[in-house]
Amino acid sequence: MCGCHSSMTPIKTTCPYCGVGCGVEVTPAADGRWELRGDPDHPANRGRLCSKGAALADTIATDRGRLLKPVVGGTEVNWDGALDAITDAWQRIIRDHGADAVAFYASGQMLTEDYYVANKLMKGYLGTANIDTNSRLCMSSAVAGHERAFGADTVACSYSDLETTDLLILVGSNLAWCHPVLYQRVKQARRARTDMRVVVIDPRRTETCEIADLHLPVAADADISLFNGLLSLLAAADELDEDYIATRTSGFDAVLDKASPATTEALLAETCGLATKDVALLMTWLRAARTTVTAFSMGVNQSRCGTDKVNAITNLHLATGRIGKSGCGPFSITGQPNAMGGREVGGLSSTLAAHMAFSPENCARVQRFWGSPRIATAPGLKAVELFEAIERGDIRSVWIMATNPLFSLPDADRWRRALERCDCVIVSDCVDDTDTLAVADIRLPALGWGEKTGSVTNSERCISRQRAFLPAPGDARADWWAICEVAKRLGFTEGFSFDNVAAVFAEHAALSGFENNGQRDFDISALAGAAERTYLDASPVRWPLGAPEVFQDGRFFTQDQRARFVSVKAESSIPQATGRFVLNTGRVRDHWHSMTRTGRAARLCEHSVEPLLSVHPEDAAALGLDEGEFVRVSSDCGRVLLRCELSPQQRLGEVFVPMHWSGRFSGASAINRLVAAETDPVSGEPAYKCTVVSPAAEPVAWSGVYLGPATVTLETDYWVVVPAGEHQRILFASTEGSAAVAASARNALATALLPHGNRCITLHDAQAGIHRWAVLGVRNELIASLSIGVGEIDRDQGWLSSLLNQNGIVPMDESWLLAGMSPLPQSARGRLVCSCNRVWENEILEQVRAGCMTTEEITSRCQAGGGCGSCLPEVQSLIDQHQQQEAVCQAV
Repeated sequence: MCGCHSSMTPIKTTCPYCGVGCGVEVTPAADGRWELRGDPDHPANRGRLCSKGAALADTIATDRGRLLKPVVGGTEVNWDGALDAITDAWQRIIRDHGADAVAFYASGQMLTEDYYVANKLMKGYLGTANIDTNSRLCMSSAVAGHERAFGADTVACSYSDLETTDLLILVGSNLAWCHPVLYQRVKQARRARTDMRVVVIDPRRTETCEIADLHLPVAADADISLFNGLLSLLAAADELDEDYIATRTSGFDAVLDKASPATTEALLAETCGLATKDVALLMTWLRAARTTVTAFSMGVNQSRCGTDKVNAITNLHLATGRIGKSGCGPFSITGQPNAMGGREVGGLSSTLAAHMAFSPENCARVQRFWGSPRIATAPGLKAVELFEAIERGDIRSVWIMATNPLFSLPDADRWRRALERCDCVIVSDCVDDTDTLAVADIRLPALGWGEKTGSVTNSERCISRQRAFLPAPGDARADWWAICEVAKRLGFTEGFSFDNVAAVFAEHAALSGFENNGQRDFDISALAGAAERTYLDASPVRWPLGAPEVFQDGRFFTQDQRARFVSVKAESSIPQATGRFVLNTGRVRDHWHSMTRTGRAARLCEHSVEPLLSVHPEDAAALGLDEGEFVRVSSDCGRVLLRCELSPQQRLGEVFVPMHWSGRFSGASAINRLVAAETDPVSGEPAYKCTVVSPAAEPVAWSGVYLGPATVTLETDYWVVVPAGEHQRILFASTEGSAAVAASARNALATALLPHGNRCITLHDAQAGIHRWAVLGVRNELIASLSIGVGEIDRDQGWLSSLLNQNGIVPMDESWLLAGMSPLPQSARGRLVCSCNRVWENEILEQVRAGCMTTEEITSRCQAGGGCGSCLPEVQSLIDQHQQQEAVCQAV
């Protein structure tokens, strides 16, 4: 399997972004590029793609920014040299300190086959369960909640349930931005079914509220109080399914005794920071609905009490019998493309393999199947615990694969110091510049999306194939191959002599059915006998295979086959003091994780160009902050510097910051520096959504914009890189005097750009405090521009950016360059709203002012929303804002 296709037949593969698991068709174009569209035959997306998926072709690059050769101790080596170095280090450490002194840290970016061999090596052959994954950071609370309630990590719903339910409750899920294709499916279903109700429970009024009949801006971590209270009120109103409780569940009386003391809707509303009328309306809909789906995501999971939140939600469904039938159930929507596949193979330290928990019987069963010399017999260290063990020196070597923990873990600076002291840090990645690679002793070049082949499982248990259509760049190799080669060198040749990725999948499938007899939820053993050709051609398939949907027979995977109610008590309120706020973190629409992939697509970098601190206007006024001003945000762990964004969608006393800007893209805004390493006691998932912080205005002496090649480095208090085609835009600011920094910036330009026959033109206005430079090439083409000033600088630089990306020659008066202005009249563009069709805010507003008052009219006039549709909530918001302004003017 070379992984390279040259025919014109579309290659069917799977999107590498979120847990929706959209199918993608990729076709080679005549010019050597790749054309990409949604796969109309894939059950997850039916041809739809979001803005990120639609831009995947823009992110394909076989060499730019890639790690292309193995590196040991800073020196490039061949694969034998790198694999021998890993083997020598692990053999020495295991001999001197035992198997628990080595660890593996995996990722939801890995394919199932990669995950499988990593878990097999660690738990089955080395005999340590110290393998965990960044999926611990996003959905392990859902796993723990499922195991407590159902006896297995069984997701109770499918995507069709989102479309057929009477009442859809979205909790801690900004579906419109984080899972846009599911959002579009729900939006279409709601349009077709006018009696369907959608409720959004979220501290912020997010873009998802565009389709909501009701938004409940619940106070931070008040979800348990809300769902316990709803359960109590339904019980008092005699609205529970007593027969289902009696015949299919256990433990209900204890749950009801421990549920919320709120005896009225008004008291419940007060407890949760909500309006009584809103709680009453939700209760009315709950009582009237025949079917209910409660879909939840990171806002539930990433909490000090995330597992209890999951069980509070599940308790409500069990008590009303709304589970195991169409349009019903608690539904965990995962964040990563293969978080589910990692759960299936045992990628979490708390599970063994194939959804089997650690028990003497299961350990013996898995060891028999593998024929391994030893087996881990107890759970290993969860993600934060694992890095604490590295900090203590208990773990002497860690192999980190397809993830960047020095960006994604809470209290990230602490773990940098720990890895710097670790004996041997191994990092497998497809890029050459991440926070974690900077401290790696051994770097291994991995295949990226489009180059690797294997399988992934999405949020509704659908297994799809990722297929290679690009050749491997440099010496990059598949992750499963690298793991197997190390295993062979450690003496485990027999267990890791897989001829190809299909053989790995076949063994994984066979293990799922080994001594199963219907006792375990996960069984795909019917796929184990498939030949390599069948595997390569496989269509998406959802488990359970050839059986009814999960729980339709009322049978669960506990010992007595009954679902368990789990008693959960509401968390106490978060302590706050004057000047202290609750920080919430999350995603923006067009970026994903640390921008390793989306940062390659210029059109995905214009919607949200920098991380902003969203603050309610009343809170901002009390802090002395205005739109665009800088604010220093501090916690007990660290400090970051951000710009302020006024947002009435925020709750008072709470702030929000997106989480995507890693050290590669920002110098002072990596938000996980602020988040403490506080975790859920059951799942080990960090509490990213609820950090107490202190924001304060931070005056800066000047700000500036650089536009040009990436060869220029500017050392300032604040900088953010905005990729712009073949160039980049850097927004920066400093508290130091502008004259000193101007000299430093001029030196940086001269060192990087002038030795190539270029020339520099300058403008210095000391009275206005403005310094401008433009670098021109030998053909008088614009190479770079740099502007520094004490006042507000045009941060868009749209005209100059177009000159750069078109390699534009500058025949006109060069003073226009120094002014940063086009000699021809140009309208301000505002924000980029539609990434697919590159439609800017002011273009949309122009159509609104011309009388377009629906999103459909806007799309027909200027194409905004005519691609993936992810921008339509913002288009609607612009229409609403205009109508509100018009109403105010008429009233005056």
